[in-house]
Amino acid sequence: MDWAAVASYWPFVLGLLVTGVASGIAAGLLGIGGGAIIVPALATALTVLGYDSDVVQHVAVGTSLAIIIPTGIMSARAHFKRGALDMKVLRLWAPFIVAGTLIGGLMAGWFSGDVLRIVFAVMAFVIAANIVSGFQTKLMGHLHGSSLTHRISAFVVGYISSLMGIGGGSLTVPTLVAFGSSMHAAVGTSAGIGVAIAISGTIGFVISGWGVAGLPPLSLGYVNLVALLLVAVLAALFAPIGAALAHRLDQKTLKYVFAAFLVAVGLNMVWTVVSG
Repeated sequence: MDWAAVASYWPFVLGLLVTGVASGIAAGLLGIGGGAIIVPALATALTVLGYDSDVVQHVAVGTSLAIIIPTGIMSARAHFKRGALDMKVLRLWAPFIVAGTLIGGLMAGWFSGDVLRIVFAVMAFVIAANIVSGFQTKLMGHLHGSSLTHRISAFVVGYISSLMGIGGGSLTVPTLVAFGSSMHAAVGTSAGIGVAIAISGTIGFVISGWGVAGLPPLSLGYVNLVALLLVAVLAALFAPIGAALAHRLDQKTLKYVFAAFLVAVGLNMVWTVVSG
């Protein structure tokens, strides 16, 4: 065994351990699926470790989607058992979510890392503004009875979620609430939609990244298997710690903390693009 080669992987593994712990605590604290945490954290870890800046964002996004698959399935099952997963809405959204996400994943190889960073940044600002002001309900509330609007929204959410590397909860929940769903039903249904986003998006990123040079060790396309295992396990283990902290804090405060976090991440993405 080439111990020197094995030793060279340790900085990468250590970076992933830190990412898993941080994303788990933050995801539990902020009550989100974790993609908004995992993508910037994993991208930062890969950048520090010296990987090409153009590959870094693609790997972070693709791996984040893969990580969301098992956690999303567990969450969706739990909501289904509690009757909070609206199967009618899920069936309406699923085909268009899958189409949008798969197309986004397949097209990801066409975009530079900077384009993906800008997409993430812009949507982070939009999501943060919606958290604070709730403008989406005001704009889309009157469209709740339209199946066409549901389908278009599903495609757009899937496409954007794929390029951001998130399970779509930050986009799906406010959209379903704007369309008249209760918060519990929106959250539960969003969990099921997130699984569809994660699976189809992961497939797209595996295909679009196949054979690309300069990927981290043990990568399947743009999905890194080491990160998938370590980050997923540690995030699952440390998320309850974040959740415990969340129950000690005021929920309104947490909402603004999450919005501030998204703005900070968005600004960092913009700065990365501008500074080169």
